Amino acid sequence: MSELVLLILRIGFLVMLWLFVFGVVYSLRADLFGVRVRKLPAEQAAAPAPAPVAARPRSGSGGGAAGPATATTATRLVITSGPKAGLEIPLGSEPMTIGRSSESGLVIRDDYTSSHHARLALRGGTWTIQDLGSTNGTFLAGVRLSDRAQSIGIGTPIKVGATTFELRA
Repeated sequence: MSELVLLILRIGFLVMLWLFVFGVVYSLRADLFGVRVRKLPAEQAAAPAPAPVAARPRSGSGGGAAGPATATTATRLVITSGPKAGLEIPLGSEPMTIGRSSESGLVIRDDYTSSHHARLALRGGTWTIQDLGSTNGTFLAGVRLSDRAQSIGIGTPIKVGATTFELRA
């Protein structure tokens, strides 16, 4: 072979080697630090509207209006199986991300959970769950969710990775 062909092969091999190194570093960075979660346009428009309506009656009328609202809306998330079985998390009105990332509201550290796996959100007095493009999926009552938000009934089992939880009043 000529000197020119060998030089081109060496440079090509070097470029491929560096691309491989950068790919590995990018993958490690995403695994260690997670990926930023962006709010969806529908959530930005829908999230502020229900919060003031729900907050005004509770603060203005003591316990009268708060009783019926809490009877039909879940107020806590209870983990029923998995490494954190028995853990109860109080629910507010803010959306909660579920995943392996330390930025998540519910951190689940197992090999079957993505960094940002799913999102719980309160929409119009009903809790919804949305899969955020996870690899292993999110299951609501045994059925795999799509990327659309699905409403959750109280006591319906939700499975993320090796953890199962449900919403309770």
